[in-house]
Formats: sequence, C-alpha cells, structure tokens
Amino acid sequence: MRFTEIGQQLRAYRLESGLRAEEIAARLGVSRAALYRYEKGEVIKLDTIKRLAELLKISPLSLLGIGVEYYNRPIGYFERVRQIEETADQVLQLSGPLCYLTTSDAYDNALGEAFEETADQAGAERMAMRSMAEQVLGILAARKRMYAMRRPSIIAMVSLPAVQRLIEVGIVSGPHLSDRARRICRDVALSEIENIANLMETEPMGLQFGLLAGSPPSSSFKILRARDRVSLAINPFRTDTHPGAQTGVAMITGADEAVAAHQRVAEASWREAIKGPSGAGRLRQLLNVTSPVS
Repeated sequence: MRFTEIGQQLRAYRLESGLRAEEIAARLGVSRAALYRYEKGEVIKLDTIKRLAELLKISPLSLLGIGVEYYNRPIGYFERVRQIEETADQVLQLSGPLCYLTTSDAYDNALGEAFEETADQAGAERMAMRSMAEQVLGILAARKRMYAMRRPSIIAMVSLPAVQRLIEVGIVSGPHLSDRARRICRDVALSEIENIANLMETEPMGLQFGLLAGSPPSSSFKILRARDRVSLAINPFRTDTHPGAQTGVAMITGADEAVAAHQRVAEASWREAIKGPSGAGRLRQLLNVTSPVS
C-alpha cells in the first residue's frame, strides 16, 4: 500500500465530510496529531482504514485509491486535484471559459469578494459559508502556487459560447452581488480573456489554448499525466459559484477505459479547435462586440 497516497485521500475526504480533525480523531480513539500523521503518510492499519471509511461514509477501497473516487462538495474535489497536480507533468483540460491555473491573482481576489457578499446574505449559515469559501480559496491558491513552481505542460480547450457568457456577466454573477462587485467581476473577466488571447499569440512553451466554437461541452474534465500514473478528473463544480451552494458529484479515476474514452474526446476536440493567432483574433472580436449584461 502507498501510505502517502492513502494519507492524501484521507485529507481530501476529511475536508469533504465537513468534520473537524478533532471530531474524527475522537471518534477514532486517537489523538489529532496521530490523524495528521496518517494524512502525511504514516503507516496505517487496515482496521483503522475500515473505521475511517465508516466515519467518512465512503468505501474502504476509495480510501485505498482503488476504483473511482466520488466527491459531493467542491472542497474535497479541489483538494484531491491539488494533490494530483503536485506530481503531474501534463494537464489536458476541456472546460468552460477559463483555465484556472493560468488566471491572475485578480481573479482569486474577485472570487473572494463575491463569495463574501454571498455569505453575508446567508443568515444563520453566514459563518459556515465564509469558512468554506476561505478553505476553498486557500486550496485554489495553493494549486496556483504549485503550478508556478513546477510548470507542468497544459493543453486547455475553452468554449467560445462560455467565453461570451463570461464577458457578458463577469466571473461571478447573480442578484446577490453589489454593483461594485459586479463591475469588478466583469472587469476581471475582460482581463482574463485578454490574457488568454495574449497567450495564444505568443504560444509560450508548455502552454497551449484551443477554442471550441460549437456547443459548450456537456461536462468539464481534465486528464493529468505523471511519470507513473494517469488520472481523469470530471468536475461538475463551477468556480464562479459559492462552494457552499454547489450540488453535483465529481469523480476521479485512473481506470484505463475511462481515461482512453476521454482522451479520444479531447483529441477530436483539439483537432477542431481554433488555435494560435486565429484564436486570439476570435477572442478579441468577442471582447469588442459583446456587451455586459446590466
């Protein structure tokens, strides 16, 4: 057994459960320090794995990294993706309007402000929603820092209809936002699309974008390749929605059939994608003709 990987998955599922480390340790009959040691890869007995799986309401096989991992909340999924990205050498992504790892700090700041306004209107759930948003934003920021250090190669395909929608409403939308927050979210959306256009023109080594002009993808996924493994991550969670208000089931698997099927979809989409200066031109055309929604 790979105890480091079991520990990583334990941390992801702990965050997914919403239970504090102290609660899990108490129910398990160990100290909080011992639980953290398990998460860092200390040897763990099979009986303890079974008891942890019962507490976290998952299959022991999931905790062992066998089969498909399921996540009902963004926090667990984003943490697991962060862990996989730590060793990934290549990321192949088919998603909505953006590639999160290449977004600016302004994007994270605008998300934080929008999430805070959403939480402030949540009544009795205000503190819980603020805490969850802070945790998710921390995990997202850690992913971006890791990318800046390691620079795995990225091939990202984004949807032109999704880009148009992003320009119209901003990176976060909704009646709960103040006029100030809406302006910030729209301004950041424009700057992020302009950044993608610049990247498509300059084509830096290890980073490629393609634009999909047809209907938006029915699901967002990424294939992460490391030296000794390949992982498929299917994501129903939208970064522009408060993590406390999201519903869906994310999945992560290394099954050969699943990876191969999604690889074929990605390769077919890449062949049809608009790339390079042509893609940059299409993005700038959208920026010039698309009006923000009032």
